[in-house]
Amino acid sequence: MAESSPPRPRQLSLRRQLLIWLLLPQLVLWLAAAMLAHAMAVRYANEVIDQTLAQTSRALARQVKPFGNGFYVDFPRAAREILEEDPSDRVYYMVSSPPSAFLLGEPAMPRPPAHLPAKAGNSYFYNASMKGQAVRVAALYLQAGTPEQPQLMLVQVAKSRALSAELTRKILLDMGLPLLGLMLLTSLLVWAGISRGLSPLRRLRRVVENRSPRDMAPIEVNNAPAEVRTLTAAINSLLEEVNRQVEQQRRFIGDAAHQLRTPLAGLKSQTELVKAELQGHTPDIPRACRQLEQVETSVARSIHLVNQLLALARAEPEAGLQRSLLDLNQLTREVTAEAVPRALARGLDLGLDSSDEKMLVLGHAGLLRELLANLLDNAIQYTPPGGEITVELHRQGQQLRLAVRDNGPGIAAEERDKVFQRFYRVNNQPGGKGCGLGLAIVQEIARRHHTRVELSDNTPHGLCASLFFKQETEAE
Repeated sequence: MAESSPPRPRQLSLRRQLLIWLLLPQLVLWLAAAMLAHAMAVRYANEVIDQTLAQTSRALARQVKPFGNGFYVDFPRAAREILEEDPSDRVYYMVSSPPSAFLLGEPAMPRPPAHLPAKAGNSYFYNASMKGQAVRVAALYLQAGTPEQPQLMLVQVAKSRALSAELTRKILLDMGLPLLGLMLLTSLLVWAGISRGLSPLRRLRRVVENRSPRDMAPIEVNNAPAEVRTLTAAINSLLEEVNRQVEQQRRFIGDAAHQLRTPLAGLKSQTELVKAELQGHTPDIPRACRQLEQVETSVARSIHLVNQLLALARAEPEAGLQRSLLDLNQLTREVTAEAVPRALARGLDLGLDSSDEKMLVLGHAGLLRELLANLLDNAIQYTPPGGEITVELHRQGQQLRLAVRDNGPGIAAEERDKVFQRFYRVNNQPGGKGCGLGLAIVQEIARRHHTRVELSDNTPHGLCASLFFKQETEAE
């Protein structure tokens, strides 16, 4: 049983990616703002509580007066009741003379931390725990006693942090809720902006989806941003290229069908004539043999035409091309040697003018063979008996020049661009047995090797077809 391929990971849409990359930083900023708001709320609440505790501690310190070697506390009961009347927000206090003299208040009052120096005039605020309750404590050191016997007095006032927490919560809500509302509003605006920004892409998708596969007209998207216009331009360029290729293939198929129809129809007619001749009462064997020779000629032309069509299809830009480093000199020698029997059969002198050194190029060996074979076929077909054909391969600077010369009738200058068109034939050429594809194949292969065919006159008469290839060096 064949193994099923693993499921492809689901790709996020462009809308979701934009939402993530726009809303995620916004969420991070909102959380950072919330943390900052909380820190500010705690600071402001502590400042309010600290101011209250500082005022209370100073007021309490004014009620403690030195008396002889001790202290006199003028703290009426009514004042104590005011401080202690709210059990949920009770104020604790203690007056002492460090290190151990307790004077007034709550003995369980937490002492200032050890790292805070006990010095007259210093005041401190710190958090502590008292009777299982978190409190905020204000500590004030005062100078008391006489110059001869100075004493240090500590006044401490503590208050539950519940009020501070409540104040912090209110401040945070007052700051956080507007921030949350602003975030939600911003998210909604971002979502609406992304939807509006992506609307040209949706219109473009609908235009493409509703198109017929045969419709290659340019796509028009009105009032689109620059990015969508660039994408539309690229799609239109692709459609234009596809349309050009489709039209070229249609024209090629039409021309090929027309070119094949004629020899096949003639082949059918000649076959019927031979059949009728052989089935007659008095068969004319010599005449039937001549008709069979014509059948053989038609079959050969049809085979040649089909081979040329296949070669042209291989040379099309759509066909895959795997180029490699090859010796153009060796390839030229092999193709020229293969063409010698055909040249001798027509009474032609075929020669090669080249050195023995390696001449490396980057190309496709099969296509380059087809290129040179077509050039030689044209020269052999149109050069009259007794003529000469020369294949040349020489270095010219950093290039290699491959040329095929013949002393045939040549091609007029005004027709040299036309002969590269498919199925075009020169009217004044003797023989006229070609199918008009040889030079088209040569030009297509040359383009795929980043060069072109140049036709020029051969002295004193004839044609010279030249190609220039970039010379490569052998890798070490």
